[in-house]
Amino acid sequence: MKELVIPRLFVSIWLLVNGFVSCQRPDAVNLGAIFTFDSVIGRAAKPAMEAAVSDINNDSRILNGTKLNLLMDDVNCSVFLGSVGAFQLVAEEVVAIIGPQSSGIAHMISAIANGLQVPLISYAATDPTLSALQFPFFIRTTQSDSYQMAAMADLVDFFSWREVIAIMVDNEYGRNGIGALGEELNKKRAKISYKLFLSNQLDESEVMDKLNKSKLLGPRVYVVHVNPDPRLRIFTVARKLQMMTDNYTWLVTDWLSATLDSLPPTKKTSLGFLQGVVGLRQHTPESSQKRAFMSRWKGMQQKGSASSELNTYGLQAYDTVWIVAYAIERFLDEHKNITFSFNSKLVDMKTSGLQIEKLKVFTGGNDLLDIILQTNFTGLSGQVQFNQDQNVFSGGYDVINIDQVSIRTVGYWSNVSGLSLSPPDARKGEQNSYSRVEQRLQNITWPGGKTERPRGWIIAADERPLRIGVPNRASFVEFVTEVHGSHKIEGYCIDVFLKARELIPYDVPYMFEPFGDGQSNPRYDDLVQMVAADVSNSLRLLALLRTKQHVEFRHGLWVFDAAVGDIAILTNRAKIVDFSQPYASTGLVIVAPIRNSKSSAWVFLKPFTVEMWCAIAASFVMIAVVIWILEHRVNDEFRGPPKRQLVTMLMFSFSTLFKTNREEYFTLMTYIVAFHSVAAIAILLMKQFSNCKSAIRRDYQKFTWTAGNGGMAFPFDGDNSKLYSKLVINPYNSLYIPRSRLFPLGSPEEYESALRRGPSNGGVAAIVDELLYVELFLSKRKDFGIIGQPFTRAGWGFAFQRESPLAVDMSTAILSLSESGELQKIREKWFCTKEFCPGDKKHRQEPNQLNLISFWGLFLLCGAFSLTAILVFLVRLVCQFVRYKRRHMQSSSPSPMPSSTHCSQVIRHFFDFIDEKEEVIKRMFRQCENPRPQASS
Repeated sequence: MKELVIPRLFVSIWLLVNGFVSCQRPDAVNLGAIFTFDSVIGRAAKPAMEAAVSDINNDSRILNGTKLNLLMDDVNCSVFLGSVGAFQLVAEEVVAIIGPQSSGIAHMISAIANGLQVPLISYAATDPTLSALQFPFFIRTTQSDSYQMAAMADLVDFFSWREVIAIMVDNEYGRNGIGALGEELNKKRAKISYKLFLSNQLDESEVMDKLNKSKLLGPRVYVVHVNPDPRLRIFTVARKLQMMTDNYTWLVTDWLSATLDSLPPTKKTSLGFLQGVVGLRQHTPESSQKRAFMSRWKGMQQKGSASSELNTYGLQAYDTVWIVAYAIERFLDEHKNITFSFNSKLVDMKTSGLQIEKLKVFTGGNDLLDIILQTNFTGLSGQVQFNQDQNVFSGGYDVINIDQVSIRTVGYWSNVSGLSLSPPDARKGEQNSYSRVEQRLQNITWPGGKTERPRGWIIAADERPLRIGVPNRASFVEFVTEVHGSHKIEGYCIDVFLKARELIPYDVPYMFEPFGDGQSNPRYDDLVQMVAADVSNSLRLLALLRTKQHVEFRHGLWVFDAAVGDIAILTNRAKIVDFSQPYASTGLVIVAPIRNSKSSAWVFLKPFTVEMWCAIAASFVMIAVVIWILEHRVNDEFRGPPKRQLVTMLMFSFSTLFKTNREEYFTLMTYIVAFHSVAAIAILLMKQFSNCKSAIRRDYQKFTWTAGNGGMAFPFDGDNSKLYSKLVINPYNSLYIPRSRLFPLGSPEEYESALRRGPSNGGVAAIVDELLYVELFLSKRKDFGIIGQPFTRAGWGFAFQRESPLAVDMSTAILSLSESGELQKIREKWFCTKEFCPGDKKHRQEPNQLNLISFWGLFLLCGAFSLTAILVFLVRLVCQFVRYKRRHMQSSSPSPMPSSTHCSQVIRHFFDFIDEKEEVIKRMFRQCENPRPQASS
């Protein structure tokens, strides 16, 4: 029995002792810190964290007697040393690790923190990719670069810049930070045009080489995202390269503000070479707590415990220690003690001397992590709270501007209000949305001391002028060509370009490069490809080499910066280059021989066809007959001998439009017929006058395509492929031009010769070409003219590389030239003389003759009214005749006669009745109705 009691007693005593120890708060808690001591951030963070630990240990209200030990390890900016230091700190059973300041080291240590469940809290690692789910134990008490790059993108957009050059260190911090900037700029329709990668050492020779090469690039806005550098080597080299002038713009992330804030006052007086630089600084609101600590910092400097000035990273390092201390206190209140355990997988590993198996896992790591993420307190850097990405909520940024030796705050940025003149803490509670028009900043002094907004880019510089390709034409040289015996380029297109260049508000150094051998017109598609820098096909390269062009060879491609000439804006070209506003409208037209009309006394007969004239004459006769029938019985003018009645009838009809009001009609039906005839004749006269006027000006040769017309010519060089496809593939079906009748010609002289010979003598019936070429051709040849209307529409423009700002400014200049009339003056200079201008010979085709079909409705209407009037007249006349016959039969005794004789007699009496004046008939009717009484004897 005793043998069983004794073991049980020992077990009970062991459980009681172990339970007592686990419920007792530890005397000390170890907290690790990994950073580079001798660095801009480390020189401020080390004394700040030491001061925080001292304040915590001296404050009886926190940790309740438990001492906080800060174990620091110097990694000297090395990822390898950082990893070794992390293992050393974990071996000391630290409950959390503060740091590192380097994003690259943070990526490595985060994997260690995940495995051993030790929270990793950084006050300086800003790489936005550290917020990923693969780093669950990583917490950031500084602002992520995702916020900073959104602020930088708003700054770029505020000044309407669309392209920037990014300068970065080639590590996780630089690449991922600039990657975030690229995403934010895309939202603003801007972009990073070029990226300059620098090593971590920032070797001055490397910096000089990269910056010197960037001077040949177009953008002049630089965004610098490197590690804090007390020597400011990038700007020192930029000053040597004359890049701190008003032609350049420098935007920097918060590394510069951290560097400048850490400098002693004596060194800040020599910052004049930084004038005009605009940067960001993490915003820390003013508070009595912050002012007291800064005053305390000065005392620490005097005692030698602080070797640099305080910056924002020092404030955040101080707050980070307090965040961990508050979390440890709450953890101990809930769990009473801190315990570690061995990882079975590490224990099973067989390592030769590394002693990995001795590393312990913090069993309360997840609980401590959750407590830290629930932090909500106000520290030296402001309000501290964490979002779902385990980053501290953005407190915004100050926008600073270096003006001579002073650092001015010209505005603020927050993800709530964007750029504003109010600090972010003064705009809390507002909605997280803002527009560009609401953005505000104070006046900024730019490099060179100017206050005007820099343009932010240049098209060319004296070191590398704009290389402009121009077609070296062999025909139609008035548009653009190289003068023989010299290197001078001239022509209509060149004059337009030079005039438009004068309206651009900046200097554009340029040089013209002829494209083509001058013996034949070059291929314009190849010229546009040269601007697009998309000449990759070997066959195309061989074709270009045959042109013997001296063009720039860049990245394996022959390229131009722009192309000026008679370049048509086509869909396939607009896909690879940017065109300016068209400076000339054009389209395909047909040219054929014309003949001038000789003076003719019968030109007034041209508007109407023969059938039409016959119909008009017939209508006049019809109207004359109708009026005579209606007026003969009532109007004395229409009575008398037959010859007189015929003359009167015709005269009344032809003089209808010229009547003075002294003649009057006697019947209502006559007035109705006369009114409609006058209206019809007025319509016909107006159309006849209009067409007669056009016919008198010029009589063009009739031109319609039939099988016997002969061939049509088109230009052989230059844009012939485009024109041939338009003729053969698309519109020739509507023009009815078969392929066999299309003949290529190469010059205006060939045009003229072929047109004069005509299709019967081996020539052509017409030429099809673009309107501007045709106008130039017609300016010297008056025997030809344009037939019909242009059957395509197009325009000529200047070609620039994609997204070139010069394309927009050149378009604005061309519009100004058009509105002021300068474009027309340039055109007249090259193509017009005092006696003749090609624009006057545009398509004035002979108007079509008007035929009967066009007016059958008008004639039908007049005939209907006339027929109705005749029918009404006849009905009325028959009624009167019947009444007349009855009266006559009553007054005389009938005498028998044959029926045939009776019928002929009735017809004769009817015509006699018609010829009788109506007044006589009416008088007879009245006498019959009222007979006179006989006198009494």
